[in-house]
Amino acid sequence: MVDWLDWGYFGVFLLMVLENVIPPVPSELIMSVAGIAAGQGKMDFALLVLTGTAGCAIGNLFWWEIGRRFGYKRLEPLVRRWGRWLTLEWEDIEKLRHFFDRWGGITVLVFRFMPIGRTVISIPAGLMHMPLGRFLVYTTIGSAIWNTILVGVGYWLGTNFETVDHWIAPVSIAAIAAVAVLYLWRVFTWKPRG
Repeated sequence: MVDWLDWGYFGVFLLMVLENVIPPVPSELIMSVAGIAAGQGKMDFALLVLTGTAGCAIGNLFWWEIGRRFGYKRLEPLVRRWGRWLTLEWEDIEKLRHFFDRWGGITVLVFRFMPIGRTVISIPAGLMHMPLGRFLVYTTIGSAIWNTILVGVGYWLGTNFETVDHWIAPVSIAAIAAVAVLYLWRVFTWKPRG
């Protein structure tokens, strides 16, 4: 099926860490394909959700720690200089901070369901010095719900694999290509505001 699945649960864990450190890596693809394996009886549904969620939590700690250690004064020049490659601008961080000020932990939970947002929200959480325990609770709950949905979709596909088998490789390749094209488009069309 997909070579990274040969790594089993560790492969899922590792890719989910990367998905949260490098935003263009799609959790939708990782967890859904792993769910297909579960639907075929090759992996356990609950263990996939557990390892995927653990990977999310560890990966999100990276950006939370960057936000916590650097603070606004030190992070702002980096985002302004490297924002194109991060696919965000300082104004995006500011908007998130103001929203975060008002909604706190629930924001972390809800953003776990949004592409790119699931990674970016960790920065203002760290910048605002959200306590680590609280951050991990909201991150874990949101990630667990999201991963359960994705593995569930994949599981359903896996139980109906005979009808979708010939579509898996082309759809996986197309999804990866689409994510890469969108990321490159964002990088190359990025223009600073103002």
